[in-house]
Amino acid sequence: MTIQDRVRSFILESFYVDDPGSLTDDVSLIDSGIVDSTGMLDVILFLETEFGIDVLDHETIPENLETIARIAAYVTRKQAQAAA
Repeated sequence: MTIQDRVRSFILESFYVDDPGSLTDDVSLIDSGIVDSTGMLDVILFLETEFGIDVLDHETIPENLETIARIAAYVTRKQAQAAA
C-alpha cells in the first residue's frame, strides 16, 4: 500500500467525504471542507504515528499538508531525512 493509499484510507475513515471517488491526490483537503483546522491535528498525529516522523510546527503549511499528493511527498522527504 502506497503512502497515498494509506493517507486516503485514513481520511475516508476519519472524516466525512460525500463522494469518496472525488478524493483524488490533488484535491485540497481544506478548501474542499473535508478537513478543518482541528481535523488537521488528527492528520498530523496520524502521520507521526503511522510513518514514524515528527511534523514540526514550521512544517505545517499547505505546501506540505494541503493534498494527499503533497502529504505523500512530505512524508517521503521526512523519511529520507531520517534515514540519512
